[in-house]
Amino acid sequence: MSDTTRVYSYSAVLMGSPILLKLFAHDEALAARVFRLIKQYEDLLTVNRAQSQVMDINRAAGQHAVTVSSPVYALIKCAKAASELPESAFNLAIGPLVKRWRIGFKGDSVPPVDEIAHLLTLTHPEQVILNDAEESVFLAQPGMEIDLGAIAKGYIADRVRDFLRKEGVEQGLINLGGNVQTLGTPEGGWSIGLKKPFSTAGAMIGMLDVENKSVVTSGVYERFFEQNGQLYHHILDPRTGYPLDNELDSVTIVSTHSIDGDIWTTLMYGMGVEKGCAALRARPDIEAIFVTKTKEVVLSSSHHYRFTLLDSEYRLTGSTA
Repeated sequence: MSDTTRVYSYSAVLMGSPILLKLFAHDEALAARVFRLIKQYEDLLTVNRAQSQVMDINRAAGQHAVTVSSPVYALIKCAKAASELPESAFNLAIGPLVKRWRIGFKGDSVPPVDEIAHLLTLTHPEQVILNDAEESVFLAQPGMEIDLGAIAKGYIADRVRDFLRKEGVEQGLINLGGNVQTLGTPEGGWSIGLKKPFSTAGAMIGMLDVENKSVVTSGVYERFFEQNGQLYHHILDPRTGYPLDNELDSVTIVSTHSIDGDIWTTLMYGMGVEKGCAALRARPDIEAIFVTKTKEVVLSSSHHYRFTLLDSEYRLTGSTA
């Protein structure tokens, strides 16, 4: 991006994360409307407060269906579809396990084996019953809880992009604490850093240059705790109830829509590098950057971005598929 191009940055803390908005014109009123829009969606979708439509669904588990607004229903329907893919590591019904592990929150601990086994019985996505005509959601078992935390930021980032376009903004960027959505093609494109796992703030493995794309990174270093020398991170495997244990430190997805980034980072974590690269051959619109524990950076492909490696500790390799 040219040094002569003036970029104005606006920030707030929402959804428990720092939010950054970048515009090419000074417009505090527009920034305020963007942050207000994010807050409205947060109020609809969060499970971290007493009142939200998602909490209404969870409180009615095993009792009755709850009619929700069209945006919430559409997001839940999308999350259920991703949850029911074969061998999917994405599961909107994983709420009871997330709540029990409390990774990233005070009181985190490794649950007893029998408790994990019981909670797994409450996490079947097919027991999330949807009624399209009424836009209602029913959790078939008492104790079930849906958690849209793995998909809400992407959904909201896309809504912000759509709002900015409607307002006539041709170039801009919104960063929702790891979900980056870009508008337009400023000179040189947008440069997005790929964070170095378990390192100091600001340390980067490399840089991605993108135009009109979303960049979503999920990493085991984001939220974790250690117990008896073992690291337990926040990316839970819905098939076992424990944190996913494979070769990966992080997955970055480059896509048009940020919601796809949310879904596919989780799917890719579940598949690992080889299966993930193979699966993405059928999705030329979605590309992944895998960072492994052995310091390899694997690109599934790179048609929609340019990647520059900055850290000599890492090796850059192509797709294994």
